[in-house]
Amino acid sequence: MAADHEGGCLCGAVRYRIQGEPLGVGLCHCRSCRLATGGPVAGFVDLPPGGFVWTAGEPAFYASSPGVRRGFCSTCGTALTFEADDLPGEVHLLSATLDDPAPWVPDEAGTTYTEERICWLKLKLPDQRETA
Repeated sequence: MAADHEGGCLCGAVRYRIQGEPLGVGLCHCRSCRLATGGPVAGFVDLPPGGFVWTAGEPAFYASSPGVRRGFCSTCGTALTFEADDLPGEVHLLSATLDDPAPWVPDEAGTTYTEERICWLKLKLPDQRETA
């Protein structure tokens, strides 16, 4: 996936581009990500330092917990990114905000906080067994 990929928020005010290979693609089941996105699970593309650039607009940020900030569009509210002090320079991009999220298939290795998943959510990732 070495080609550039783009995405942005619902209203189009904030846009970004990712470049190069991701560190991983996964799903997060934690309550904080669910609340931030309004969904039962959050899909992420984890990008190394330098693998991400804002191309239009300026996101707003919210410190959702100590050492964590979440980027979002202040106009439409779309959640866009997760960044943590203990992962300097990395940007964890909400994969559903990509213009074409289809190539970014989460894997079991990138699935986190399964102990916090909502009990009715059952997922089957491609070529894998059902995951909690």
